[in-house]
Amino acid sequence: MSDTDLLKGLIGCLDLTNLNDDCDSAAIAALCAKAQTPHGNVAAVCIYPRFVAEAKDHLSGTGIKVVTVVNFPDGGEDTVAVEAATRQALADGADEIDLVMAYKALAEGRPGFAETQIVRIKRICGDTLLKVILETGELQDAETIRKAADVALAAGADFLKTSTGKVATNATLDAAEILLTAIAETDKTIGFKPAGGIKTSSDAIAYFDVAKRIRGDAAPNPALFRLGASSVLDAMIASIEGREETKGAGY
Repeated sequence: MSDTDLLKGLIGCLDLTNLNDDCDSAAIAALCAKAQTPHGNVAAVCIYPRFVAEAKDHLSGTGIKVVTVVNFPDGGEDTVAVEAATRQALADGADEIDLVMAYKALAEGRPGFAETQIVRIKRICGDTLLKVILETGELQDAETIRKAADVALAAGADFLKTSTGKVATNATLDAAEILLTAIAETDKTIGFKPAGGIKTSSDAIAYFDVAKRIRGDAAPNPALFRLGASSVLDAMIASIEGREETKGAGY
């Protein structure tokens, strides 16, 4: 597969994201328009819960999913509040939920709390896709990242996601390797989503290459692989069209 064809496939795996503090209705409209490209639609837009209903209206008939975040970005321990936010997001029409694991509890030696919170949110989600954000850059060491992955998988995560994009260190290829290895060692069909700091076509391809090497992914498949980013889409389109990439700012 040529890099051009691969990038077209990866556009279809992109969760195009706006989780900026100043996001407003105009920005959501622009994001939803941008999500529909001449080279195919992205998989989803990822936005704050308060914009879910608006995004659903903008994307009606496109096949593009609406993803929202809960327990974001802190990965807190008020599970009742997270449950309420999840129920509201689903009522508003969210197609997928990205939950920040209570990663600080896990790092402090309380993995049971983190696991129970995920179990409770998955129970509310039912068949709705649940991606669990591990915040790997804050967990730092490989052993703790692997522990977080195993906890999330045991609790029913449908996807493992690296990062919120709100901390100093977000997605890394080393973290990707750990998460994908954990997934590969299960007998479940679990997706993987690197997020935060993915800026160039080369970045996008590098993460897919790790998934291909470890899991044998033959081609980009949004059921198994997503990219969480706000700025990489422009770079991917530029590369597909033979133009120079400009490294954008943002998630």
